Amino acid sequence: MKEDLRISKKKPSYQISEKLDGYLSHYNRTINLPIFYSDLLRFQGSVVVYDKNDKDTLWVRVYYNEFEREEIDLSLKQVYSILISDGNEYILKYLNIDAIDFCTFGNSKPFRIKVRNILNDNYTYFYVKKADASRVYGLELEHMLSPYNLNFLVSKDTLIEEHIAGIPGDEFIKNMLPNCSSSEKSQIAKEFIKFNERCMIRLLGDMRSYNYVIVPTHDFDHVVYKIRAIDFDQQCYEGNLKIYRPQFFKENYKMVEMVREKIQRASVDQYKIEERSIMAKRMLSFSNRISRLLDCMENDKISIDKHIEQLRQDIYNYTLDINFKNSNSMGLIVKHALNYVKRNYENVNTFH
Repeated sequence: MKEDLRISKKKPSYQISEKLDGYLSHYNRTINLPIFYSDLLRFQGSVVVYDKNDKDTLWVRVYYNEFEREEIDLSLKQVYSILISDGNEYILKYLNIDAIDFCTFGNSKPFRIKVRNILNDNYTYFYVKKADASRVYGLELEHMLSPYNLNFLVSKDTLIEEHIAGIPGDEFIKNMLPNCSSSEKSQIAKEFIKFNERCMIRLLGDMRSYNYVIVPTHDFDHVVYKIRAIDFDQQCYEGNLKIYRPQFFKENYKMVEMVREKIQRASVDQYKIEERSIMAKRMLSFSNRISRLLDCMENDKISIDKHIEQLRQDIYNYTLDINFKNSNSMGLIVKHALNYVKRNYENVNTFH
């Protein structure tokens, strides 16, 4: 379980195809923006951002010359208004751009924008990234197949993402998990099993602890914990099936260990079936939209031939479904994976 999986150090960024752009436009995911990712790259300098314990966060706070900063701030306020509202400029006078941070860690190299309401000091974040087809497919699949709705916009080569709130998984595992009660640990273990299954089915890779968040919700006399992915860069790119199963990353070992301690084998199987059934129901609910997305993926190049060949063989060995043998694109592999789950769900329910 503590196997150190190898992930491509530099995944290429794949352009948004004309067909995918048409899909995004149909579902109101595209819009004309007043600023692009490339505009934010023109910063004059930066300073390192440290956390409350004086640890390097791997983010740097960037600054621009005075003239450009004024124009950039206005454009980012407009983007925020478009993302969370109807684009009405009335609210702009109540907003302030407190910080623009840049992260050189990972493939997406995002900008994180901190927006504050000057009337009450409430603040939130959104992200400006270079648009990558893999990531867009990942966001759309998450929106339809997970319990969570995602808000994002694409404009040419720029991707705008709403912030996903939660406690970073690595921080939670290190600082909060040891203090959880026995019943809370059981509940978190259950959620990790479901999260693991969800990632594998829709082929979302690299869910190491810092790529997901734990979301605690108070419910009457106890706290309910949910696990949410926050990084969709590794949507169906790698060839090794284990990369799509969070249980195999050493960073998640504490979670896997907790599953072993708290959850019996029969319950593990039960929770897997529950998650597959819920995903199958979501597929049926989003039937036309998922079909259109998979049609775009099927004809899109979002990985390399070597990875496609390895993954289709790995999944065939796992499922013995001959459809995977004939998959010549990552999109087809995802399509057959989802159909495999939906087909099994429909077959079971024909007897009830």
